[in-house]
Amino acid sequence: MRQHLWVAVLLAAAIGCQKTPASTSASDTTAATGATAAKSPPPAAAEEKPKPVPAELPAVVARVNGEEITRTEFEQSVHNLEGRAGRPVPAEQRDEVYRGLLNDMLAFKLLKQEAGRRHVTLTDQELDEAVKQMRQQFPDEAAFKQAMAAQKLTLAQVRDQARTSMLVQKLLDQEVSGSVVVKPADISAFYEKNPDRFKQPEAIKASHVLIAVPQGADAAAKQAARAKADGVLKQARGGADFAGLANKYSNDASAAHGGDLGFFPRGQMVPEFDTAAWALEPGQVSDVVETQFGFHIIKLTEKRPARTVPFSEVAPQIEQYLRQQQQQEKTKAFIDRLKTSGKVEVLI
Repeated sequence: MRQHLWVAVLLAAAIGCQKTPASTSASDTTAATGATAAKSPPPAAAEEKPKPVPAELPAVVARVNGEEITRTEFEQSVHNLEGRAGRPVPAEQRDEVYRGLLNDMLAFKLLKQEAGRRHVTLTDQELDEAVKQMRQQFPDEAAFKQAMAAQKLTLAQVRDQARTSMLVQKLLDQEVSGSVVVKPADISAFYEKNPDRFKQPEAIKASHVLIAVPQGADAAAKQAARAKADGVLKQARGGADFAGLANKYSNDASAAHGGDLGFFPRGQMVPEFDTAAWALEPGQVSDVVETQFGFHIIKLTEKRPARTVPFSEVAPQIEQYLRQQQQQEKTKAFIDRLKTSGKVEVLI
């Protein structure tokens, strides 16, 4: 089942375009970082091309047991997806993205209908708590209302969508989650059969402060940013708490974590950042480093040799992976059964 179905059933994603920093830990099975300095991942392998989606969509794009998915609904879902991504769907990916999104909408509609047939219920208290938690994902009430306005939603509509999503999730909990079983033997067997997954190259752990420079900035803006970075460096080398400096001055998402980037292997970051970071010894602070993102001050925390992650350290992640894998397989099978027993018409 495509991953963004789960985005579709979580209302916070339906109304929000808030971005949260990616977190990393020393126990990750592959070194990764959410830092601004990180390189872009390589392109995915080519897959079979999806059926083209017409440029002009009909008024109704699909029906699920007679219930319509309208062009307006579909286009709003595309708009929401683009809002979360922060950019329009690239033309060369339009067919793939649109087909995937429509498949998710079909699945969600089937699950919603099945929840109704089974009389799955939700208390007002459960709904109120969900909306409360949703609000808490935003800095303040104004940001929450701004997110709703961006998605052209009222609070009543937000509650209605939350109710539907929670009913679907309850249905999946009843049908799927209870049947997922991961035994200790399954976890150890996965570890033993996939040794390469748990090999980590030499890695370093670092923090940074980024004084960002927008693309196309003029010389005066760059000079001002450099002067600010020089000032931060002086404080860092004068004994100021580095995490506090990052929290106060950094323009990177890692600022919320004191600039911590976690562990990353050689070559993970853009070249200028990578070279400077790997030249440091634990506890050292770099000179000001200029990259395409602006000016960085880097502090090395730890060096870690290449290793195989011990089973005790990675067992919880393996269990979670196997559990999610089972849930996805069982959910897909459940939806396939609903499709077979119902009537799904795709009109594009």
